[in-house]
Amino acid sequence: MELLKNFLLIMGILLLSASLWPIRKTIASIPHGRIRNLWRALIYLICFFIIGYSYYYVCYGGIYRHFEDLLVPVVFFWGAVFVFLVCLLSLQTAKNFRRIFILEQENSTDSLTGVYNRRYFDRRLHEEFSRSKRYNEPFSMIMIDVDHFKRINDHWGHQIGDLVLRRFAERIKISLRESDVLCRYGGEELGLLLPHTPLDAALALAEKLRCKVAASELLTTAEAEGLGAIQVTVSLGVASLLPDISSPAQLLGVADKALYFAKQAGRNCIKSCKELIDGGNC
Repeated sequence: MELLKNFLLIMGILLLSASLWPIRKTIASIPHGRIRNLWRALIYLICFFIIGYSYYYVCYGGIYRHFEDLLVPVVFFWGAVFVFLVCLLSLQTAKNFRRIFILEQENSTDSLTGVYNRRYFDRRLHEEFSRSKRYNEPFSMIMIDVDHFKRINDHWGHQIGDLVLRRFAERIKISLRESDVLCRYGGEELGLLLPHTPLDAALALAEKLRCKVAASELLTTAEAEGLGAIQVTVSLGVASLLPDISSPAQLLGVADKALYFAKQAGRNCIKSCKELIDGGNC
């Protein structure tokens, strides 16, 4: 029975020591913050238990007088098993969540520009439209199109065109709030969803984006393989959730029509749903 008692104590110590490995792996997969600090605290707690198990083994491991002397080693052993399994399952769960997150990112992100894709745009448009209608909150959207993008592909090639699109999306993205949703709608066209944003604020943002793109060199002379720096302009169509707009498709249609009129007006400009309604074009 003394051998069994010592075996249970030693196995408990080994299992607690082995628990430190999945905890370290779990910590490595968690960003800095409160949760990571709590996992670090768990390491110190397990080390404290290891010291306690070791102390009990040194002081009482060779003592066996009656059956009750096995009670503490049995509790220690199964407690260590519990800790080890919880740490192992936590590591596997963290890996699974990370894998799911990566898959969701791949399914919702445009691989070329790094912004959200059309599928995500359609889903968020319906969600934000329904939420804004339900709570009577402002909601706007902007459709953004690169002017004469075909000329870039024709003159510099599709690789340069792809790089221009990536830089164009980056320029737009860094000017947005965290709550704004930027997506690649198709080709060289981006869709921007603006929750909690009335028309005036959306128009101000659209003008800011138009000026920023027009003043930027998306590619320097060196990046453009000696063919000259590349600058582009954009046309923007702005739509806001007005009382007579009853569906996400209708709101998108108004934004598309505003973008069409911006192109018709000479490009490098902004048209809004209010202008179209006032002019009788909606």
